[in-house]
Amino acid sequence: MPYTEIPDDLIYVYRSAYYRAGLGHEAITFHVDQYSEPLARLLAASGHRCAAFITACNPFGAAESHEMNMKACLDLRKSLDRYVAKQSQIIEGEGIDPAGAWAAEKSFLVLGLNLETTKALGKEFGQNAVVWIGTEAIPRLVLLR
Repeated sequence: MPYTEIPDDLIYVYRSAYYRAGLGHEAITFHVDQYSEPLARLLAASGHRCAAFITACNPFGAAESHEMNMKACLDLRKSLDRYVAKQSQIIEGEGIDPAGAWAAEKSFLVLGLNLETTKALGKEFGQNAVVWIGTEAIPRLVLLR
């Protein structure tokens, strides 16, 4: 790992970002530490008790090229296949910095991905943090280092 601590300004960006899963009128947008009725409905409808929002972009908070980020996301997407029973459990999305300092990061909302697996995947792909949603449908920022 190239760094030992996550800078406070990056943690602020993660906490203030909005996270979007899906496309068009079907999209769900949510925020860390805020109850999400659309997420609650999605979990109930899918029969899953948890979900993860994860990316492979910009490992360790260091900006990478669009091409490198897309390759990393493709690798993550392939890895996710090991953990889901149905492809419909994986919903493409993006993490968006409302201040615009960071480009939107391609991400995935993965229904049914437990916390330990989410953390392991985040670490595998060099992420500082992941967002995990339990039965209460409140997205939580989980720092990984």
